[in-house]
Amino acid sequence: MTYHNPVLLDESIKGLNINPNGIYVDATFGGGGHSKEIMKSLQEGCLFAFDQDDDAIKNTIVDNKFKLIKANFRYIKNFLKIEGVSKIDGLIADLGISSYQIDVPERGFAYRYDSVMDMRMNTHSSLDAREVINSYSESDLAKVFYEYGEIKQSRRIAKTIIEHREKKNIHTASEFINILEGLYPQRMRNKFLSRIFQAIRIEVNDEINALKDLLEDVAGLLNNKGRLVVISYHSLEDRLVKNLINKGSLSGFQEKDLYGRVNKDLDPINKKVIVPEDKECKENPRARSAKLRVAEKI
Repeated sequence: MTYHNPVLLDESIKGLNINPNGIYVDATFGGGGHSKEIMKSLQEGCLFAFDQDDDAIKNTIVDNKFKLIKANFRYIKNFLKIEGVSKIDGLIADLGISSYQIDVPERGFAYRYDSVMDMRMNTHSSLDAREVINSYSESDLAKVFYEYGEIKQSRRIAKTIIEHREKKNIHTASEFINILEGLYPQRMRNKFLSRIFQAIRIEVNDEINALKDLLEDVAGLLNNKGRLVVISYHSLEDRLVKNLINKGSLSGFQEKDLYGRVNKDLDPINKKVIVPEDKECKENPRARSAKLRVAEKI
């Protein structure tokens, strides 16, 4: 099985504008697709890659210019410090989940498999999807679905889940999906379930807060003219990246100096967000929602 087909590979590597002698970070190693391309351009430089998934760690690259660190990317600054690195020339992050994680039923990420709901990127984590579904309060569940799935009927969904789990705990995807029947138009089934499962996955892995931690650190890590390259797959991620690059803050609030100039550390390289071409979307349907943003440290 192919672990993961990297999306927007050529565009993202071009966006990094690699210095052969520079120091780079692949924040989401996965199957190593982006890392392998970066390595092709390095001479005296080096690459640090991060991933928290045991299965991804097995894809490591054997090269003295490469080091794979098993950790969540929110801790990149700390781990680089341990390596004696305070500044880097570029960082790439391909957010979301890998094809492998989706396609292996035992990982419990996909709604199309009748598997135990898990969704942990770090399988050593104590919180999994079943814990969220079976132990969260009605208000907390509604908040997860509303904030991370952008689902308007979140309270109704949460109430339905609570009513069913009072009779019996929910373990498998099929049990969970059966509970949700009737809460959405049949024509919207795939979109609805995708958002529900996305919301739970984000909560299980604390993805949005982890991304915020990474983005808050990245400008301080980059050398002048260093590049930030981020591929996102839903609006929650893309909004944070866009705000940081264009507004100078994750919230989108613009802080200005006495002359009315926006205080920010990054400049966008491309005026418009980069999306996959039709050919790539046909070859890899999961690329359809991808958005690539590239910025340079001022």
